Amino acid sequence: MRYRTLAGGKGPEVSNLCLGLMNFGSSVDEATSFAILDRFAEAGGTFVDTANNYHIWHTGGTGDESEELLGRWLRSRGARDRTVVATKVGARPPAGSGQVWPDVWEGLAAPTVRAGIEGSLRRLGTDHVDVYYAHVEDRGVPVAETAGAFAELVASGATRLIGCSNHTAWSAATFRQYALDHGLPHHTCLEQRHTYLRPAPDSEWGARGYAGEDLRDFVAAHDDLTLTAYGSLVLGAYTRADKPLPAPYDHPGSHRRIAVLREVAAELGVTPNQVVLSWQIGGELPVVPVVGVSSVTQLDELLGAVDLDLPPELRARLDAA
Repeated sequence: MRYRTLAGGKGPEVSNLCLGLMNFGSSVDEATSFAILDRFAEAGGTFVDTANNYHIWHTGGTGDESEELLGRWLRSRGARDRTVVATKVGARPPAGSGQVWPDVWEGLAAPTVRAGIEGSLRRLGTDHVDVYYAHVEDRGVPVAETAGAFAELVASGATRLIGCSNHTAWSAATFRQYALDHGLPHHTCLEQRHTYLRPAPDSEWGARGYAGEDLRDFVAAHDDLTLTAYGSLVLGAYTRADKPLPAPYDHPGSHRRIAVLREVAAELGVTPNQVVLSWQIGGELPVVPVVGVSSVTQLDELLGAVDLDLPPELRARLDAA
């Protein structure tokens, strides 16, 4: 495993792959989830990502499942001290709602943020998390209120770092400037959809966004920011014929890029998934892919990307496609 340090060297050291736990405890059963977590830790993986609404979309889901499962694994393995835990607040449905995100979400008002961390810490069985994300942008709450609530959590030790997920570059920049102007903690992790393909310019993402050029430029301009990238493997579409490209990516430019991706993978004797992750990890932009798997076999494939260094000429060919 290889590692990088968050927050421009001021945060925790994390593995270059982050294991996403969205489906753990729901569509991925507990025995399989534990086996994946064990293998990830055995390989040197230290960074895991969950949320307080995973997996609310699963039949009968409450949103507690992923955090509770991770808490059981951390306790049973005595792994808390060697695991960097990230979780999120804001996209859980309001109490009593019959709808779920992205149709409704509880947002980022100060009482929600405070109650969110209390619930997460209880489910995780820990006294702090390492990264606490604002899960979805909430323009209905003043930035001063949200920033103040997150600052309280840092001051109390409930979280080491804060970040934002599914926010526009404009929103992230506004929060950062407010925090700096008022001596408050600012986001150091920006979690957003990001992969080798680029969506069509008029793509509609709803409440979830994409790391466009503006967001990538924002990360590149500040050496204390890291892009934690979900959706890196486009739901399996790089390698599986039964997984069509999501609509925003289904255009001629993507088909051209996929052809070059597969050529590079064949030349290196690796899989397209491994090339995509290596392309992200080894680029100039500080990126930690957040990968989701449902089996140890899938995880082993992705772990092979960590030590894959793309030759400069092949990286240039991928970039130019």
